[in-house]
Amino acid sequence: MKETKFKQTEVGMIPSDWEETYLGNIGPVKMCKRVMKYQTSEKGDIPFYKIGTFGKSPDAYISKDLYHYLKNKYSFPQKGTVLISAAGTIGRTVVYDGKDAFFQDSNIVWLENDESVLTNQYLYYLYQVVEWKTENGGAVSRLYNDNFKITPIAIPSSKKEQQRIANALSDVDTLIANLEKLIAKKKNIKQGAMQQLLTGKKRLPGFGKPWIDKKLGEGLKFQCGAPFQSTYFNREHQGVRLIKNRDLKSDDQIYYYDGEYTYDYIVKNGNLLVGMDGDFMPCLWNKGTALLNQRVGRILTNCWSLPYLYYILIKPLLEKQDGTGATTVKHLSHRDVENMVVYMTTDIQEQTAIANVLSDMDTEISALETKLAKCRTLKTGMMQQLLTGKIRLV
Repeated sequence: MKETKFKQTEVGMIPSDWEETYLGNIGPVKMCKRVMKYQTSEKGDIPFYKIGTFGKSPDAYISKDLYHYLKNKYSFPQKGTVLISAAGTIGRTVVYDGKDAFFQDSNIVWLENDESVLTNQYLYYLYQVVEWKTENGGAVSRLYNDNFKITPIAIPSSKKEQQRIANALSDVDTLIANLEKLIAKKKNIKQGAMQQLLTGKKRLPGFGKPWIDKKLGEGLKFQCGAPFQSTYFNREHQGVRLIKNRDLKSDDQIYYYDGEYTYDYIVKNGNLLVGMDGDFMPCLWNKGTALLNQRVGRILTNCWSLPYLYYILIKPLLEKQDGTGATTVKHLSHRDVENMVVYMTTDIQEQTAIANVLSDMDTEISALETKLAKCRTLKTGMMQQLLTGKIRLV
């Protein structure tokens, strides 16, 4: 890598040997010929991608005869062309793989770029950092031809440099894709292990005591959080962290409480919590000392393993949601949990062994997800450096 001399342009400082231009100068905006709704069907020969299914699975099809007629008579992308969404979520990109498919006019478009000037591979990454312009500087609600005409870009004059940059970013994309596949595979393996170990279908070596149907209230109690006064809530780290329902999944809005409280509602790492509104999935708390707020419950037990209960509760609580993840009941009470009857082992040693196996899997998945997040951050940094010429690839 090497640094270089820069020049001031509309897109900021760029290398002096790079070219400043506009997307509209790269080539004309093209789109497929319009297809009417009556010409589509739920099943058919050729996938028809609308803006809602762009980059996903199709839910509409057209006939082969119509496809070949429109493809041969009107504009149609070449293999490798970078398609871009012009409506909905602006700027989503898909590289056309050359397979038979048709794309919704005006909502999915492409630049018919001259690859002797700008390669498709470089354009693909350029789209990910471009700042779309409007005549009045307002927000872009959809992309029109004029948006392409007035949006400035900077590109290396050398196709070889374009290719080197694209290759470097493509390598990171490959790493990200492989990690995503590995994480999905590990999650499937874990799901299979849960189905076997948490139902007694598969027993770990050394354990043979019979499993039984058990009412959870016979071995645990469900403690509801306290209704702390909101006048003492703050986001300035004053007092003790407060656990709200959403905090079991996200740290986007952390609140603290600087009023009075009793020790009974102090939460420590390792405590088993359950949201009582919306998402009922259990949570093994690991974010330090906090206060148990109302509409969040804590599982208390002296005879069972909390990590085991965490895994054993996932299935019955998940069954309170429909196929979309929405809950079929609005609220969870302490009786809902205490009255649950589950098929389980009451052998604390077997509970601990099962929980350890599943926890090890979770730890591995979490490590991979952390690595994936770092790779995504790395890619963002690389694009900021490479696509502006701040770092050059020799």
